[in-house]
Amino acid sequence: MSVHRGSTVRLVVDPAFGERLASLPLVGPIWVMDSPQNTPVAHRLWHASRPGDDLDLTTFKPGEGLAADEEAIRKLDDIEDHHAGYSQDPPYSVLEIIGCGASEQLVQALADFGFRCDFSDSYTVRAVRTEGILPVDEDGL
Repeated sequence: MSVHRGSTVRLVVDPAFGERLASLPLVGPIWVMDSPQNTPVAHRLWHASRPGDDLDLTTFKPGEGLAADEEAIRKLDDIEDHHAGYSQDPPYSVLEIIGCGASEQLVQALADFGFRCDFSDSYTVRAVRTEGILPVDEDGL
């Protein structure tokens, strides 16, 4: 079980985020879309980290032809698998999505995982887990 100081997960779905990745707080998990602009910055951060640093940076391959909000929806299961209570202590309770706005589909997908949108603009969504609500699997359990 991983242990993280924070309960915020950041998800970057902007393939052109690039150097801005280095300015994010490097506390807590960060998932960033693999791209020619993002990946070199992620590699630089990995190489600059020292043993004992709490850098938790994951790159992921984008889906083909997906809009940014669809990409965010696609990653929700993976983030839940890696950072919910059965995988991390404390479990994540805040998800910050960088690179898209709060589309109706994204808001619904977040709600399905027990989150409500706390803040959104055209480029950022901040969602907070609602107390006492856990995601439902395909069997309704």
